Amino acid sequence: MQIQAMQTDQKPGVIINLGSSSGLYPMYTGPIYSATKGGVVMFTRSLARFKHQGIRINVLCPEYVQTDLAEKAVGSYVDRFGGYVPMELVVEGAFELIRDESTAGSCLWITNRRGLEYWPTPGEEAKYLLRSSKTRKKSLITVPMDLQIPHSFEKVVVHTLSHNFRSATRIVRTELRLPLKADHVLLKVIYAGVNASDVNFSSGRYFSGNGKDITSLLPLDSGFEAVGIIAAIGDAVRNLKIGMPAAIMTFGGYAEFVMVPSKHILPVAKPDPEVLAMLTSGLTASIALEKAAQMESGKVVLVTAAAGATGQFAVQLAKLAGNTVIATCGGYVKAKLLKDLGVDRVIDYKVEDIKAVLKKEFPKGTDIVYESVGGEMFDICLNALAVYGRLVVIGMISQYQGEHGWKPRNYTGICEKLLAKSQTVAGFFLIQYAHLWQEHLDRLVNLFSSGKLKIGIDPKQFVGLHSVADAVEYLHSGKSAGKVVICVDPTYAQQPAKL
Repeated sequence: MQIQAMQTDQKPGVIINLGSSSGLYPMYTGPIYSATKGGVVMFTRSLARFKHQGIRINVLCPEYVQTDLAEKAVGSYVDRFGGYVPMELVVEGAFELIRDESTAGSCLWITNRRGLEYWPTPGEEAKYLLRSSKTRKKSLITVPMDLQIPHSFEKVVVHTLSHNFRSATRIVRTELRLPLKADHVLLKVIYAGVNASDVNFSSGRYFSGNGKDITSLLPLDSGFEAVGIIAAIGDAVRNLKIGMPAAIMTFGGYAEFVMVPSKHILPVAKPDPEVLAMLTSGLTASIALEKAAQMESGKVVLVTAAAGATGQFAVQLAKLAGNTVIATCGGYVKAKLLKDLGVDRVIDYKVEDIKAVLKKEFPKGTDIVYESVGGEMFDICLNALAVYGRLVVIGMISQYQGEHGWKPRNYTGICEKLLAKSQTVAGFFLIQYAHLWQEHLDRLVNLFSSGKLKIGIDPKQFVGLHSVADAVEYLHSGKSAGKVVICVDPTYAQQPAKL
């Protein structure tokens, strides 16, 4: 009822069920009680999907708390467990579930012996993880679903070239032509990802030639990435099956259905926002840090726009590799997010001067810069680069907007600067590393499944293709934190949990 109330009032929040440690392991003196609490645990874990609506349901499972019932049931036997769990520890556990926005369907086990611990532990959970896409059986990732293939579907297309995404695009209905080509796959889109470069795509920046040549290509299917369910396959497709969850990273993600060659399909474990965030955003961070930045351990790594979709991955991967991480962001909420991700030094440019902080606290400079902002930020980062340092250009979001869109900058004296300190500035464009996508996606999935990687999804909800332009503008407003996601199929996303 509380979930329904939150949905009706459009006021998402946190629900904490009260379970018991007897729901995690047998209680021989009270089998019915133990079974009941076990049901609470499994019921809660089955409701994890409501996180996509901003509703997080978790369960507290403390060991014996001192009550009249507990004293009658266990007596002095509780001493074997380290005594009664103090109520203060239970309250602390509740606040932990409220504060940690990555929790959903989570069970927090509370004991005097081990304190607060999520169950199953990462080690236990790792025993049951899906193996990588190269080794797992297809049957393991099949999702049963009544897939209906319509005669037509809607998609967002660029009908005129403009850096103003809203003006450049419109929703059109197109015929779904069957049968598919022999080597093609039809993907039913569940979620689509929003990216800063959507405005570069709508202005024709992704295509070579003059304005007339690019205009001749219109209309263009928009959207860089999507996750969903395979709805149909061509006669020659052998390695994929209908009902399998899959992802695409090709043009056309802003659509109800996408038809692509089977070689462009990336099998995934689930068609959910966290997996979607691993695509353009996660893969950019993972591959760029390995290949362009040549990241090792023991370095000082600076990440700009760090609370954004790709920045959140970069700071965590840099920390996991054993580095000192500096992150820039704008605002208290984003700063807190980065601190929770383990960043060593968060610089909120709204209250601190980035240049001054870097000069004072990191006088030897930074070894690696993961740079997504451009403009003045690029200049600050280049000047803060250490001897032998590497600056990787991921993007330049500050330059994408304006009356005439993305304008190139002049970098006077950059060659002399690089020469003087044996530095490197490396560009990174994800499309040119397609041969590494599946390998790095498997790595990210395993890190996330084992609890080593957190994935932030911006809580603002965008539902349906009519919200695409709103989502793109929201991302460029500077208000977003984490990955901005569009739920293309709300019917699927809001299906009740099947127990």
